[in-house]
Amino acid sequence: MFVRKDCDLEERPLLGVTMGDACGVGPEVILKALAHKEMYEICRPFVIGHTEFLKRDMAIAKVDLDIQIIDQPQDGQFQCGVVDIWQPIDVDASKVEIAKVCPEAGRAAAEWVMAAIDLAMTNEIDGIVTAPLNKEAMNLAGYDYAGHTELLAERTGAPIAHLMLASERMNVAHVTGHIPLNEVTQRLNTDLIYNTIELMRNALVAMGRENPKLAICGVNPHAGENGIFGKEDAEVIVPAVTRAQANGWLVDGPLPGDTVFFKVYDGRYDGAVAMYHDQGHAPAKLVAFDDAVNVTLGLPIVRASVDHGTAFDIAGQGIAKVVNMLQTIRVGTQLANWRRLTLDKQ
Repeated sequence: MFVRKDCDLEERPLLGVTMGDACGVGPEVILKALAHKEMYEICRPFVIGHTEFLKRDMAIAKVDLDIQIIDQPQDGQFQCGVVDIWQPIDVDASKVEIAKVCPEAGRAAAEWVMAAIDLAMTNEIDGIVTAPLNKEAMNLAGYDYAGHTELLAERTGAPIAHLMLASERMNVAHVTGHIPLNEVTQRLNTDLIYNTIELMRNALVAMGRENPKLAICGVNPHAGENGIFGKEDAEVIVPAVTRAQANGWLVDGPLPGDTVFFKVYDGRYDGAVAMYHDQGHAPAKLVAFDDAVNVTLGLPIVRASVDHGTAFDIAGQGIAKVVNMLQTIRVGTQLANWRRLTLDKQ
């Protein structure tokens, strides 16, 4: 794993942690995570958001931390007990009500993410970690995105971005994302599938798996059953698998979606490539709901995110679990360290 605790402060990756929708559990889980000394031993985290919501959630999170406003990301103290926060925009906190859909919170969440992206694109920070935003609030504020992934792709100029859910025993990348099910087979093509395989393989290497073995899901029942249940598996997926295997990569498929995830969980594969959103998300969240991390593949920057929502149903109650945010910062650190090594070799 590319996480070190023995390096000097300046050698630790600088990570911007966006607050997410302030009506949800984002501020709470960030405070809980940054109360852990380990976070400062592996990286230099700072919050991108607004102090009002950290102050509001301090008692909710049951932590006692100092808050320091910084003018530049590099100005932070980066020590446990002090939360460094950068405020790139003004926010009207009076229009933000906990556990409610509020356009002002949606606006702020989107702007914080865009500010973080801009820092990462200019290499002022090594990567970003995102708390959850609320899609309805963001759209009500005039930001017409299906979620983080689409915003990230547009802002970074990436031609396409893929979701990967990463956990100890279940890693799943997705060829398609937030689209209707009846559009999946229309969107699938060999290049797109091959690109997803390559990106997932690179990400797993960055996370410490030297030569990962990947299972590629079929899109139809029984991976098409030799054309009985559809021709996409043979005509679209097989050529992508063959091309990947020609590189010497350990890739099998297309494999039936009803059994492939058991094989991943059982350790026979390091990960699976799913053809559509729920094909991959359902098994990943079943076995790793608390610790699965959302990694965006295909971006020119590092981005890792918690894999839970704003959780309005429990926001403000102090019961949001911190384990996912802790793991997200760890994964963000791994990817940022790998990116640094890669850039140093160029």
